[in-house]
Amino acid sequence: MKKYLTYNDIDRIERFVRTKQWWDTVDSLIKPIGDLGLRDARINELMLEWSTDSDFWVRRVAIEHQLLRKKKMNTDLLAQIIENNLNSQEFFINKAIGWALRDYSKTNSEWVRQFIAENYDRMAKLSITEGSKYLYQ
Repeated sequence: MKKYLTYNDIDRIERFVRTKQWWDTVDSLIKPIGDLGLRDARINELMLEWSTDSDFWVRRVAIEHQLLRKKKMNTDLLAQIIENNLNSQEFFINKAIGWALRDYSKTNSEWVRQFIAENYDRMAKLSITEGSKYLYQ
């Protein structure tokens, strides 16, 4: 199915994100958006926009959309999206930040270590704990 998704389907996906707001529904839409982003660069700009949306579920999608990309991770985009959400008090945002960092730490632990060090004072404890889970094992 994912190969049939196009940028034109984003409005429909966004409608699900905005109307079916719980982690299980929202998180199931992250991978299709991320896969589409590898084929269509317009997703990057859209995810930057979503990263500052007033709806934290929309922001969560932006934070997590690159999960499992490994060496295809756009670290500049990841950093900017996370930085747009630092100092958040929202559990689901702080968990998403940690999850994104933890996932990428399996591929590039040094990048994650440096990101956490540079942003430590602005990060929630949950994000730091989750993001550094595999860094010091």
